[in-house]
Amino acid sequence: MPPNSPDHTTAVALYGVRDHLADDPLATLERLARIGFRHAEPFGITERLDSLKSARQATGFTFATAHSGLIGHDTGLVFDAANELGVSTVIHPFTEPDLWREPADLDGIAEALNAMVPDATSRGLRLAYHNHWWEVKNRIGDRTALEYFADRLDPAIVLQVDTYWAAVGGEAPEALLKRLGDRVVALHIKDGDLSLDGTGQTPAGDGRVDIPPVLAAAPEAQRIIEFDSFDGDVFQAVTDSLTYLRRVDR
Repeated sequence: MPPNSPDHTTAVALYGVRDHLADDPLATLERLARIGFRHAEPFGITERLDSLKSARQATGFTFATAHSGLIGHDTGLVFDAANELGVSTVIHPFTEPDLWREPADLDGIAEALNAMVPDATSRGLRLAYHNHWWEVKNRIGDRTALEYFADRLDPAIVLQVDTYWAAVGGEAPEALLKRLGDRVVALHIKDGDLSLDGTGQTPAGDGRVDIPPVLAAAPEAQRIIEFDSFDGDVFQAVTDSLTYLRRVDR
């Protein structure tokens, strides 16, 4: 596929270009479109609803997935915003690291998300959970806390595995993906030096994550390029990541 031609499968997480998005949502999506993206993953959709909606309509982007806080938030507003933006999967993006040490806390997170399923389903939406490093680093018995947690979720709730954070948490991402199986519907793909604070991230293929086995372990999962932070031109970084994925994701 030539550079800058449309990519009809790989998405880009708008969190990685959040500063540009805050300044000019339309210009940001237009620039991502010139790179070759047609799919994006927005975040904070209730706060950004109007600007995201107009930018999406102007550029033709699709927003199949979106990050939006669910626990402790007005899920009615979140689900309304998701419907307006054409989102099909709403992903809870974060819970405090201290809540991933004891089974009772994990049970409570699962119960809170499970209780949202009927309303989400009635609106044609699917719920998902997104990990950081602590859900993988912490253990319940001989398993990662993330796996213990996944077993307690309603079967209708799926997972978005951040493969970089899984590696930071000490697991081979490909092995974790194989154990989680078809509950994983989306992957965050990024690379870097595996620091805990999100610094030192690089374009895919330039860091310490062995990405081809990760992709092979979840061939049907949506690929979403993301950066938590990047010391440089983030648009060039997502371009380089997209070029790399087109080369290795067979």
